[in-house]
Amino acid sequence: MARHSRLETLSRMKQIGLVPVFYQSDPEVAIQIAKACYAAGAAVLEFTNRGDRAVGVFCRLAEFRDAQQPDLVLGVGSIVDAPTAALYISAGADFVVGPILDEQTAILCNTRKIPYCPGCGSASEIHRAHQLGVEICKVFPGGCVGGPAFVKSIKGPMPWTDIMPTGGVCPTEESLTEWLSAGAACIGMGSNLITKDLVQQKNFEQLTHHVRQTLDRIARIRAAQKT
Repeated sequence: MARHSRLETLSRMKQIGLVPVFYQSDPEVAIQIAKACYAAGAAVLEFTNRGDRAVGVFCRLAEFRDAQQPDLVLGVGSIVDAPTAALYISAGADFVVGPILDEQTAILCNTRKIPYCPGCGSASEIHRAHQLGVEICKVFPGGCVGGPAFVKSIKGPMPWTDIMPTGGVCPTEESLTEWLSAGAACIGMGSNLITKDLVQQKNFEQLTHHVRQTLDRIARIRAAQKT
């Protein structure tokens, strides 16, 4: 079962502002990625269900969290159906993310008090997600459904909407400023943050530096928006 409550998970996603997203078939490398992100201050991570026996890798990650980093919020992504979501929830997922809005997954997560962040690409999908108990909607692929302008447009008539854009988001000052200024509650970022080169080189120290820089940019942009 989840280690962290629904409210705690949602609060930390929005407070930190960044959810690193990754898949890795090697459990030991996955743990090193998690350690690097956590050391940078990214204490909310999304491991994607992208490969064969991915749930086994996730189980190892959950065991690492429970034993060494109990305050790490660990979620699963790329979930498109309720049975798969149930596997990861039983393995200890704190939240579930998907590229689509699947109503049965939403019902399951809501029943188990697990945050569900479905991929939405229209006002109607976001509205339906709200009806199903979703608190943070993932906009996916963020760069293809209208970019920051889409987020800003949704927030106009539906200002209560919390949006996490994923896909098409870069760790640059310009990209982060555009998304956060549009009203994004937090940012999901995969290969633009956890780069293939850094993982292949096993340069986890540099990965920590890269993630920390991104978090610093987010904090700086948010502070400027308040002034």
